[in-house]
Amino acid sequence: MVENVSLARDHRLRKHAAALVEAGMQVTVICRRDPGNKTVPGVRVLDYEPPRDGTSKLGFLWEYGYSLAMAGLLTVRALLSGGIDVLQVSSTPDIYFLIARPLKLLGRRVVFDFKDLSPEIYAARYHTREGLMYALLQRLEHASLRAADHVVAVNESVREVAMRRGGVPADAVTVVGNGPRLSELNGGGTVRPELRRGREHLCVLVGMMGPQDSIDLAIEAIAYLVHGLGRTDTAYTFVGVGDAVPDLVRLVERHGLEPWVSFPGWAEQAEVFDYLATADLGLEPNLEEFVTPVKAMEYMAFGLPFVAFDVTETRLIASGVPTHLSPTGRTPGKDAAGVVSVEGAAGLVPAGDVKAFASLIDALLTDPVRRERLGAAGRRAVVEKLAWEHQARKYLTVFNRPVGADVLPREARA
Repeated sequence: MVENVSLARDHRLRKHAAALVEAGMQVTVICRRDPGNKTVPGVRVLDYEPPRDGTSKLGFLWEYGYSLAMAGLLTVRALLSGGIDVLQVSSTPDIYFLIARPLKLLGRRVVFDFKDLSPEIYAARYHTREGLMYALLQRLEHASLRAADHVVAVNESVREVAMRRGGVPADAVTVVGNGPRLSELNGGGTVRPELRRGREHLCVLVGMMGPQDSIDLAIEAIAYLVHGLGRTDTAYTFVGVGDAVPDLVRLVERHGLEPWVSFPGWAEQAEVFDYLATADLGLEPNLEEFVTPVKAMEYMAFGLPFVAFDVTETRLIASGVPTHLSPTGRTPGKDAAGVVSVEGAAGLVPAGDVKAFASLIDALLTDPVRRERLGAAGRRAVVEKLAWEHQARKYLTVFNRPVGADVLPREARA
């Protein structure tokens, strides 16, 4: 069960559902309606007409209230047409404990897929940790964690939050990363020179674009590259959708960057792969310490080096180590240009330093040998450690055998 995205557009949910089906389980997904929802083989989808996305506090209350009511009705339908052994709910928003609690009283088990931190997202969007709304989000998160029999955390940072803020025992939390599926990537992507739009180089950013994603900092870096450093031989393409896009388009216009920057919107997987195969560099301007940079792993899977800010989970992914410990246990050093030294798939710069971000893009575009080295390291890390095929085994342990408390009753296990 997921609220804010359809199955067709939630890559993590698609991987979860496919893994369960492949393990011999019957899977139903409750989510927003989308023409692509039927594309996961073996998955039954119960979907509803999506609400208008909230943009104000009142709008969010309407969106979440409507989604909660529709999900409740479809849960009853699922109970009456095949039954439910386990309910998995996804954050965010953290509202579906209101459905999970009654199911627990009926003897069903609950798994909470803890992938985003609502209070931190709110603070990033609205620049405050004060007030009733922030406090409410904390309470909803706590209620969701406490309602779960088991928590699936997207990374170690989120796992620690589950234990610290939710009081979840360590053996009731399993870290399951969100790496790309190698089976989908093999042979994927065609180099298409026209995607460079007549420029020598192409930099891409692929993914959802919300206010909390700091995409504006990438635009500011491009402005410095073009107008400050005089680098005009590169096209920049931001592939995806999100409620920050209108503001980002206005920012591009304000800086006079229209000849270099484009927003083609949502792209199907094949087209995304073409962009990744064609690009010289990926961009990841995320500033949130707890966020697993999914787009960074997609870059790495294609052997595409990327530029990012030095924040915890980005650094660990770039180094190819999906754990809370760095490879050396030491804080990375910086070179004379302020670039953070991390052996791996990316060049990192101090968090929020737009000029350093731009300067590193400039340096890497000028150095194809270094780009090739970073790209090869990233591809190797995905194949050996980060790919979904490695994570799926951990995910299935939550359902197939006891991890803390059993999730599936013995007779229902695959």
